[in-house]
Amino acid sequence: MAALPVLALLALVLAAGGPGAAGQKRKEMVLSEKVNQLMEWASKRSVIRMNGDKFRRLVKAPPRNYSVIVMFTALQPHRQCVVCKQADEEYQILANSWRYSSAFTNKIFFAMVDFDEGSDVFQMLNMNSAPTFINFPAKGKPKRGDTYELQVRGFAAEQLARWVADRTDVNIRVIRPPNYAGPLMLGLLLAVIGGLVYLRGSNLDFLYNKTGWAFAALCFVLAMTSGQMWNHIRGPPYAHKNPHTGQVNYIHGSSQAQFVAETHIVLLFNGGVTLGMVLLHEAATSDMDVGKRKIMCIAGIGLVVLFFSWLLSVFRFKYHGYPYRYLYF
Repeated sequence: MAALPVLALLALVLAAGGPGAAGQKRKEMVLSEKVNQLMEWASKRSVIRMNGDKFRRLVKAPPRNYSVIVMFTALQPHRQCVVCKQADEEYQILANSWRYSSAFTNKIFFAMVDFDEGSDVFQMLNMNSAPTFINFPAKGKPKRGDTYELQVRGFAAEQLARWVADRTDVNIRVIRPPNYAGPLMLGLLLAVIGGLVYLRGSNLDFLYNKTGWAFAALCFVLAMTSGQMWNHIRGPPYAHKNPHTGQVNYIHGSSQAQFVAETHIVLLFNGGVTLGMVLLHEAATSDMDVGKRKIMCIAGIGLVVLFFSWLLSVFRFKYHGYPYRYLYF
């Protein structure tokens, strides 16, 4: 008779599916609660702000059948992270494009951890720079490719979308808010040209001014050789500031990437070399007196030597091990 209660208990366990089924059901309930919570937050804000507790519970802790793209940043004004603000704008565009697309599902979420709200998360991940983008996949831990190469790719929303598609198989069509700056500038330029033609309709010799066209062509060449087109395509940050040391880097240490400030510096150096060459040419061909031509020659040589030396120092900084130098740079 004593065996009857044991048999009855065994029958109840088998009827319920066993201990494993109970644990599976509990996991499904926890997962459902997490997904519902994230969906509720995502309906209010495309980028979910997280502190340490939310990050550990919804991103790090299993179970999880969704990917989370997390931007680790430092947006508080006292951090003075200009790059963080610029990257945040692009990140918001990407998250909004996903949130309001017809393909929106609970397969992927976008989140943010600010240093002042989740410094413990930065310490847990041994993270010492911002901004940083990491994909936390639905299964397993992040791999090397799940950390976005910000310095190489830049933080443009289109570049982030390509990386997200590569890591999660979720294709996001980036939709930017309308920007009327380009059409307005084009309209203004056409208006200025039209005004000049109207005012000087009887004398259009200025259109054949070689000096003006040469100056315009020179500006275009300097802009292109300094890397402005690369900036337009890749969307790199203006500079990089270490949030811990406060040190600002205006020149990227790798030959595979650059900052916007770096292109401005290179443009200035190329312009200085060009100006020196122009002065040397004028000193050799102009009809001025000998004294002024000597001054122009000395100034031209000084500009070429100085700015070319600085330009070579930038090259040495980016191409480590380059053996040649000029002057003391």
